Amino acid sequence: MNIDKLSKRLETVSNYIISNSTFADIGSDHAYLPCYAIKNGLAKSAIAGEIVEGPYQSALQQVKEAKLENNISVRKGDGLEVIEANEVDCITIAGMGGGLITSILQKGADRLEGVKRLILQPNIGAHHIRNWCVQNNWELIAEVIIEEDEKIYEILVASKIQTNEFYKLTDASLLLGPFLMKEKNNVFKKKWTEELKQWKTILEKMNKAENPDKISERKEQLEKNILLVEEVLK
Repeated sequence: MNIDKLSKRLETVSNYIISNSTFADIGSDHAYLPCYAIKNGLAKSAIAGEIVEGPYQSALQQVKEAKLENNISVRKGDGLEVIEANEVDCITIAGMGGGLITSILQKGADRLEGVKRLILQPNIGAHHIRNWCVQNNWELIAEVIIEEDEKIYEILVASKIQTNEFYKLTDASLLLGPFLMKEKNNVFKKKWTEELKQWKTILEKMNKAENPDKISERKEQLEKNILLVEEVLK
């Protein structure tokens, strides 16, 4: 992967960047996505944010080599600390767990002022992001599920709700994704068939546990999730 040829997952993320926008890529990893987006006219400017010194220096070097210093600002900081309110139209966060992504969004909530779109690619735990969207007035407008190098990724795109309308998702939509469960493509079926298999194995072990009371809540949630997924996969 380089600034001319992104991975399939990052290219999918790039497809949803708002045209002619200024966007921030949080956890930018060599600034591949910002460099690609600027070189291909997907955005007018970008901020590449990194918290760790090594990746921060790599991003600086990459932007310098691409001669894109006038379009891309590389900044070191924790999550959304690298941007100011009303500075960007769009934020991308890719390659982290869903729990960490929601933590970054929650911690930097005051920096989301003026942001119109979030493009989020969790490696695991996409349901955490959907829950956060519902609780914070962001509406999912697109979802994609892809497989690359034998790994399955979900890309979630959310838009800020400007009215007082109440945004709600069903339990199945929170877990599986409203767009993904409607499309139900082969990658989706593969992911959730494998999840079901693992969950049933865990449930079987729980049923044999010596102290079932201690795990009753987790067991109940697992049984509920199994029923939700089985219903959607029918």
